[in-house]
Amino acid sequence: MQAFHSDHWVLPLPEGHRFPMGKYRLLRERVAADLPQIGLLEPVPASDGELALVHTPTYVAAVCEGLLSAAQQREIGFPWSERMVERSRRSVGATIAAARTALHEGIAANLAGGTHHASADRGAGYCVFNDVAVAARLMQAEWHRQRRRLLRIAVIDLDVHQGNGTAAIFRDDPTVFTLSIHAEKNFPFRKEASDLDVDLPDGCADGQYLAALDTALDRLWQRHEAAPPGLIFYLAGADPHEGDRLGRLKLSTAGLAERDRRVFAAARERRIPLALSMAGGYGRAIEDTVAIQINTLHAALASWRQWNNSAP
Repeated sequence: MQAFHSDHWVLPLPEGHRFPMGKYRLLRERVAADLPQIGLLEPVPASDGELALVHTPTYVAAVCEGLLSAAQQREIGFPWSERMVERSRRSVGATIAAARTALHEGIAANLAGGTHHASADRGAGYCVFNDVAVAARLMQAEWHRQRRRLLRIAVIDLDVHQGNGTAAIFRDDPTVFTLSIHAEKNFPFRKEASDLDVDLPDGCADGQYLAALDTALDRLWQRHEAAPPGLIFYLAGADPHEGDRLGRLKLSTAGLAERDRRVFAAARERRIPLALSMAGGYGRAIEDTVAIQINTLHAALASWRQWNNSAP
């Protein structure tokens, strides 16, 4: 199994900034130590042309040339720097690479990504460019060029925050189905309508969450009974965990592992390739977030093996 990373491009954040930038390096190191069966690769950065499949040229230029207004930069949550631009491009590039690989091998991962608050013309919530949206549009274009057929896509967003940017980008687009299961009272406080939104109350624990997930997945498959998706993007946020600073939900580590197992099994049983992004995680102890993400990658690797062992 292949996983792509971009943690060498670390943002120079001010002391006390609450974004846990160090988790990406720690995750890569844990993968190298604990999961040597996963190949670790650095992606090429997304080009301006690839970003423009989703984002307005004006916004792309403002980000890359350092021309964002102070208000726009505050909404993103990071100070501008050349490293911010390069890391953002690389994160999108990692999801593009994971999607291409998944279409050939069943499953692949971006050890970061899941920047679902970025819309076509602005960033927000630590999200500069929307990696899943860009990768989805590019995979559709490449699939059509190579096979002269439509690639339908499903986005299964299980970050604790609603994927408002992704929902806005694919609004009224029947070729991309957006599913978001999130904490109702959490950021963003003004939400966009996904194709299927599941709003959960504060304190939601394993049983209620997994029941909601099963119902949502059933609705996803029912909606696509005649024309199943050809690719899934899975945002496996660690932030529904009970120890997350920004989460508001109360899932246990075991509950999150079962969540991942159900998503991977559902995709594998239907032979739908899956590109994994790690999305959010703000544990009070950064090691807890990394441990949850390692569990996700264990489950991904197991599903990848089953996929390839049962290949027709």
